[in-house]
Amino acid sequence: MNNIPGFLFIFILSTFCGQNQTSVPKQNNRSHRSGLSEPQLKVAAASKVPMSMVRKVRQAKNGDILIASYVGVYQYDGTSFTNMTSEIEWPTFWDVLEDRKGNLWLASQDSGVYFQPAGQTDFKLFKTKDCTGLSSALHIYEERAGNIWFGASRYNGKFFRTFTTKDGFPSNNIRLLLEDKTSKLWFCGQGENMFVYDARMNGEVEMGKKFTILKNNDGKEFNNVWSIIEDKKGNIWFGADGLWRYDGRIFTKVSQRGAYAIIEDKKGNIWTTGEVKLNGGWALSRYDQKFLYYKKSYCNRNNVSKRRSAIRASGSCRWKYLARNYGT
Repeated sequence: MNNIPGFLFIFILSTFCGQNQTSVPKQNNRSHRSGLSEPQLKVAAASKVPMSMVRKVRQAKNGDILIASYVGVYQYDGTSFTNMTSEIEWPTFWDVLEDRKGNLWLASQDSGVYFQPAGQTDFKLFKTKDCTGLSSALHIYEERAGNIWFGASRYNGKFFRTFTTKDGFPSNNIRLLLEDKTSKLWFCGQGENMFVYDARMNGEVEMGKKFTILKNNDGKEFNNVWSIIEDKKGNIWFGADGLWRYDGRIFTKVSQRGAYAIIEDKKGNIWTTGEVKLNGGWALSRYDQKFLYYKKSYCNRNNVSKRRSAIRASGSCRWKYLARNYGT
């Protein structure tokens, strides 16, 4: 998956085993899982564009935009939207990823992982050859070694291995994962502390290896991290009770404003979206790269009337798509 800086987008397994032998199950109680009423679900299902909360926006190898929303995953080719999951009845999607081989993966909160092999058009509920699968997944990440992570579960091309606190893993609820330029793996838990694993020093992640829970300069853990990126200079940016930066030595709190989603543009500016007041409105904020490393960062803010849930950069300057929790 290419990370292409540039213009900004805001978007507010069957009973048989084997990767390609599992069918898509029928889902029930869809209103409860999606958080939408039945009338809203009908509108969302009939819509040609995402109408429910968007959790993740990524770019495919061919330049198309992949959009994971609660009640559907969409593909945008620069002209029109296509609902890629119209045959999957009502899981709540959290992420979409095209891996280096061209396979598509979908993460859902209630029914696990869906898989579309490269060159095919149908999604299958994914299980490995030993009949193991996942019941829930909120995040997908492909590391440089080729392993694909679904939260705290790692898939090596053959088998899943799920890491739990019973085996020494610091958290069971991994929401985000980042592999930085130094081969450190940054794990961010849902409602739990952020921690790091140094793969360069310790090899592949295994039980019994050392995980380091990260703390700020006051000794306080970073809890409930919603977003994390690495910029061109190798700095780590993340949102946890404000916007933070790690330069390889110290943690600096850049802003009190929320950072639910973060990107870096071509010029090195940092963009975020999140709350500007406790229980208040959200804003799209830009931190100017010329002033980012001064004690007081310069920030432009654009107020938003409804909460945006993801932001994404792309090389194209032709269009901008805005999505909110329940429609545009």
